[in-house]
Amino acid sequence: LESLGKRLGRGEEGGLCIGYIENAMHSGVLSNALRSLRQSRPDVHIALYNQTSPIQLEGLKQRSLDIAMVNCPLELEDPDLGYTQVLDDRMLLALPEQHPLVSKAELEASDLEGVEWISVIHEEDVHSRDDFISACAKAGFTPDIKLEAGAPLTALGLVAAGLGLTFIQHSLRHHVPDGVVLRELPWMSYNTQLWAVWHKANLRPLVVHFRQMLTNEFTVEE
Repeated sequence: LESLGKRLGRGEEGGLCIGYIENAMHSGVLSNALRSLRQSRPDVHIALYNQTSPIQLEGLKQRSLDIAMVNCPLELEDPDLGYTQVLDDRMLLALPEQHPLVSKAELEASDLEGVEWISVIHEEDVHSRDDFISACAKAGFTPDIKLEAGAPLTALGLVAAGLGLTFIQHSLRHHVPDGVVLRELPWMSYNTQLWAVWHKANLRPLVVHFRQMLTNEFTVEE
């Protein structure tokens, strides 16, 4: 028992309950941190819960979660919660390979006016559609949204079928199917973020250690 207590005190054993949104996995932030944790703490038990950001934050308050991975720091004015940004992922334009714009060397905002778009509506972010439209407006064009998809990989499948253009995270560039071309739009400011959140009263060494690992994973995609 004394030996077990020492291992728990060092964060070498015990369990972690982690809530996450899909982007935490798609981006590799959570999976990479879990791989590192497994290598350094092989006896740790990990439970993962795919939940919306509001449900995760409530889980932290109820102490049913140790770490939450959310899309934005909602309610983070709560003095009981601590947080840190772990991803700032820029968006890339995805086009069908047969689209006329693929042959153009440099795209301008005016090129995207009037073309058909596929919008990604994230269940965990009720503002995602508004954020997309706002980013387009600031860049100088209005998207003609013809389809809405519930996940970025679904949207990519629709792009491959020639049904429109969409934006995907830079971290998803290796998951692009055949028939899709990705383009940079340096003149457009449109990123997706990921935050790690925890309850400040949760001072277990294992939780503190994993928080530090997530911080080390923090990436600004370039």
